[in-house]
Amino acid sequence: MTGISRRAFLVETAAVAGGLSLGFHIGFGADEARAAGPETEVNAWVVVRADDGVVIRIARSEMGQGTLTGLAQLVAEELECDWSKVSTEYPTPGQNVARNRVWGNFSTGGSRGIRESHLYVRQGGAAAREMLVQAAANAWKVPAAECHVAKGLITHPPTGRKTTYGKMAAAAAKLEPPKEVKLKDPKDWTIAGKGLKRLDTAPKVTGKQIYGIDLTLPGMLIAAIRDCPVIGGKFVSFDRAKVAGMPGVKRVLPVGASGVAVVADSFWNAKTAVEALPIVWDGGESAKVSSATIAATLKEGLGAEQAYIGNKAGDAGAAIAGAAKTVEATYGYPYQNHATMEPMTATALYTPDKCEVWAPTQNGEAALATAAEAAELPVAKCDVYKMLLGGGFGRRGRSDYVRQAVLIAKQMPGTPIKLIWTREEDMTHGAYHPITQCKLTGGLDAAGRLVGLKMRISGQSILASLSPQSLQNGMDPVVFQGLNPGGAEGVFGYEVPHLLIDHAMRNTHITAGFWRGVNINHNTIYVECFIDELAHASGQDPLEFRRRMLKPRHLEVLNAVAEKAGYGKAPAGRYHGLAQVMAFGSYVAGCSEISVSPEGKVTIHKIVAATNPGVAVNPAQIERQVAGSFVYGLSAMLYGQCTVKDGAIEQTNFDTYNVLRMDEMPEVEALILPSGDFWGGVGEPTIAVAAPSVLNAIFRATGKRIRSIPLSQHDLKQA
Repeated sequence: MTGISRRAFLVETAAVAGGLSLGFHIGFGADEARAAGPETEVNAWVVVRADDGVVIRIARSEMGQGTLTGLAQLVAEELECDWSKVSTEYPTPGQNVARNRVWGNFSTGGSRGIRESHLYVRQGGAAAREMLVQAAANAWKVPAAECHVAKGLITHPPTGRKTTYGKMAAAAAKLEPPKEVKLKDPKDWTIAGKGLKRLDTAPKVTGKQIYGIDLTLPGMLIAAIRDCPVIGGKFVSFDRAKVAGMPGVKRVLPVGASGVAVVADSFWNAKTAVEALPIVWDGGESAKVSSATIAATLKEGLGAEQAYIGNKAGDAGAAIAGAAKTVEATYGYPYQNHATMEPMTATALYTPDKCEVWAPTQNGEAALATAAEAAELPVAKCDVYKMLLGGGFGRRGRSDYVRQAVLIAKQMPGTPIKLIWTREEDMTHGAYHPITQCKLTGGLDAAGRLVGLKMRISGQSILASLSPQSLQNGMDPVVFQGLNPGGAEGVFGYEVPHLLIDHAMRNTHITAGFWRGVNINHNTIYVECFIDELAHASGQDPLEFRRRMLKPRHLEVLNAVAEKAGYGKAPAGRYHGLAQVMAFGSYVAGCSEISVSPEGKVTIHKIVAATNPGVAVNPAQIERQVAGSFVYGLSAMLYGQCTVKDGAIEQTNFDTYNVLRMDEMPEVEALILPSGDFWGGVGEPTIAVAAPSVLNAIFRATGKRIRSIPLSQHDLKQA
């Protein structure tokens, strides 16, 4: 579909959704762009305005990680447009379905935004460029090969004629798109590969940016909800009469079998009423579950006979049995919450003929499918308008809050309903970073070489919890992130002649979910801290011990941080710790510098981190992602723990689920070492080296080995 204006694009979107009321703000800047004058879609990715402005459509979600800017850079690079005139907008998943998924995958997670869509978005920009140049060549009746373009200005050097993208867009849109395009060599990039300012910074700073929680629609009402405190439980009864007369209350409604919502004229009135609403809950057998019973289940799994094998080489059991020295340790990792600053929220408008949803979502197509199912309407009569996310970290890959919003709106046809979860609801009804324990056994020969390693993980499976159809013969490959023998999700970095890494799956009723970094956070602590234990047991320096075993690319980033940090030469009273991992297609390492006071207070002074992401699309943004990931990783290490009592999550707000404060944040120095021969991710890999590098430094400072987090649960006071 070519040659249409963006308003026509929006109208077509409305047709797919059963008719969008264009008076509503739909969250991707259409009002501002229309004000700039006529515009033409050259292809699905590129819209050109009469004033030569370029609108680039971005299918992936922006949640602070910079994907929106990075993808726009890639399109703009091939398009050869003027970066100062670039803006962006989201297409809708409904339109994507209607156009045979022309924008590809709408899911944003696993650091896949750029690494899995770079090729086709670059091709989209290149195709649009060729069409615009061909349109000018046709107008001048000259070969396109004789034309040149830079910053949206097309020239014909032999005759000196010039024109702009804005003048050629309508003619270009009528052309047949090229079947093949030649992409630029990254060494020739002038927009991509540069540390350009993010496109979404200014509206965030000025307050102009609209998030899902900010959205307003004509006649909109606000809903607050309470779901059964025990995940998987249900309500038995609720007494709506007790709150029906409270200020602003419009309706008290059931939401599925487990939730009750109050719809009111303001969030405060809805929240106050729903909290006062008498509800009788039935948690079922899950109400008997506690952190202690879960821990016992996981401990049993450490010695179970049956387990799924993720990585195996040689005979680890025999090698360890014949080793000169054996080292064994058991580690643990708790449930953790995503704790996004913006709690779950979605706005839904339902009529018997259509259902529209405005939502901050990491997976627009999943949200669309959820909305259609909840509305009991065909997908063609539904659509989702994506908003920028006030934090995602994997949590907004689920669409439970979208489903709830639609179920409420369905009971009030024609009225837009904005559902906002309270912080307490958000904290206690997440999809939590899964809980695991890990038993490691290593065998050292007489020369201090690691000859055998066994690693048994016991714990929850994310795929079993969220996507059981994705299990591979019952096994969850996500559990083995960073431990696999190969694959972009994480190659185990150590050459160990005899190796066995397996998983005893032990699931609970608590929903497990993808949490920034996912299982590499567990696994990197387990491996990198145990490697330090082995180095200590063999009387070797941890860096030298690793150097004897690490594969080249793993060693490259580790050497880089060791050299930059001055490893082994820390100032008096300070100590270094190391960690490395390969995950989400990138190689990363970290060296932390810490001190511990006599009272046991840990101060993290600095972390030097190295990343080889293959291709660096925006180096400045990579630096920010590295620093941002350490905020998350250090929060998890210092404070992150969700406990279970009577089947329910106990932590309800930031007073019981603490996060890193600004004055606790260390200096971060990011080393970007792109090799240029592959495309890796940057949003998640470095988070994994934060905790183990600090924990290893703590051992050097105190002699105390920390094998479980959060650190707040341990006494580090000096004797």
